[in-house]
Amino acid sequence: MRKTTLPRDTLAGLVNAVVSVPDGLASAALAGVNPVYGLYTSVAAPLAGSALVSAQLMQIATTSAAALVARQAVAAQPAERRPEAIFLLAVVAGLFLVVFGLLRMGRLSRFVSHAVMTGFLGGVSVVLVLDQLAPLVGFAARGRNPVAELANLLANVGRFDPRTIVAGVLALGLASGLRRTRLATWSSLVALLVPTVLVLLAGWEGVQQVSDVSPIPRGFPLPALPHLDLLSPELLASGFALAVVIAVQGVGVSQTVENPDGRPVNPSRDLIAQGAANVASGLLSGIPAGASVGQTALNVAMRARSRWAGILSGAWMLVIVLLVPGLVGLVPMAVLAALMIIAGLGALDLREARSIWATGGAARWAIAVTFAATLVLSVPVAVGVGVVLSIMMHLASASDVTVRALVRLPDGRFAEEKPPPRLPSEAVTVLHTQGSLFFAGARRLEESLPSPVGAVRPVVVLRLRGRTRVGATLIEVLDSYADELEAVGGRLYLSGVEGAVRDQLRRTGKLDLERVVRVVPATTILGESTAQALASASAWLGRPRATRPRAGSA
Repeated sequence: MRKTTLPRDTLAGLVNAVVSVPDGLASAALAGVNPVYGLYTSVAAPLAGSALVSAQLMQIATTSAAALVARQAVAAQPAERRPEAIFLLAVVAGLFLVVFGLLRMGRLSRFVSHAVMTGFLGGVSVVLVLDQLAPLVGFAARGRNPVAELANLLANVGRFDPRTIVAGVLALGLASGLRRTRLATWSSLVALLVPTVLVLLAGWEGVQQVSDVSPIPRGFPLPALPHLDLLSPELLASGFALAVVIAVQGVGVSQTVENPDGRPVNPSRDLIAQGAANVASGLLSGIPAGASVGQTALNVAMRARSRWAGILSGAWMLVIVLLVPGLVGLVPMAVLAALMIIAGLGALDLREARSIWATGGAARWAIAVTFAATLVLSVPVAVGVGVVLSIMMHLASASDVTVRALVRLPDGRFAEEKPPPRLPSEAVTVLHTQGSLFFAGARRLEESLPSPVGAVRPVVVLRLRGRTRVGATLIEVLDSYADELEAVGGRLYLSGVEGAVRDQLRRTGKLDLERVVRVVPATTILGESTAQALASASAWLGRPRATRPRAGSA
């Protein structure tokens, strides 16, 4: 750490630590465990994660999505064992994230459908809001899912606690109102303090406080191994789902942050950093954590210059935990609920959802199904639904292949038109493809190629420019098509072939590159290799059949 960056990083770390107090308390309460565990997370996660991140200003902290997944994952455990289960869950998710990073899976996030991710995050945000309505009004709602809990809540309006509502609504008003002022950075802290002071001064004993839910231990816990007797297939599945949620959000955050020193960001390395943060959090009695959009933006706004901003944030939080643990127990649960509702509403991107919905087609189905699954099913199941939908959409896009015929105009330019169903005899047909040619795309190409049946000496020039590699399915399709052309005395030319693809075709040994298939390498000039293939094919067709030498000598 340079002396010139120390003041900015220290200030950014202090501000982030103060902001982490209400966020950490609220996230742990959302996870269904003692809110102080959220503060422990705000110590362990930044200290372990910030030392490893490639996006140096990315802040790893408690997040509402991770807390919600954790809550559902340990809901079946007895109340007294939920903390132990959630510590183990953090470690399991952290190990999965480390594996993801070592396998360089950060780049795979691009294959997650945007519509699926938007629907999932929107569902998580709505579930977050619905889950916090009960503590906001002082009534314990029951139900199999958030929608059922909402129905139970509305059926018991008469049992709401007015004083709890006053404290919660005051926190809501302060948090939302101050966000539009110069005090936006401190809005959560003010919303935490003012209602707490009001409840204490007014002597509202009926308002539930953090200490009423769980006692607040003094000091900071020593590292402890998780209770492996709680390990089960269900917890492993939940840990995997949690790791996927953290990974996708983390990649999104890391790609939006530029390093002050100009070094490139490595999403896979950031997965390892988040994995280490979760392992450290679990070993130090913390809840799962991930890349925080808000706190990362705060680092940028405070003009932090290095990873030390995150490390110092953890150090400042440790000071806060050691000095003022008793004050945490005085915070009303309704205030924490209000802060989480604000976070949930802020995470809802209605504009993006409307845009996706207006797109129609598969995107509309993807966002609707994922959103509904998140509301009525568990988050791990909703993640599974999202993964399946992403795979289906990827396969559908892979089969969205179009084939167009290129016809040379009198002025030398080429025009696109629909290819003929059957190839003409003694003529060259130039074909251009668009879309992925892997897997289903290759089979779609096979169905779209003009048939050589009934033609005499047809020649096809198939443009492959821009294809950096080809799959086994495409090679099989090209080999079969070349055999059909050879059967009627024709040939297949592959133009615009990159060097790596040419080597790949040769290594397979499947295509007859000496007689039936001719490869024309790509050049730096667009259309040049296709023009060369067209000229070569025309010259070959111009030879009389009786005197034409064997195809391999042309």
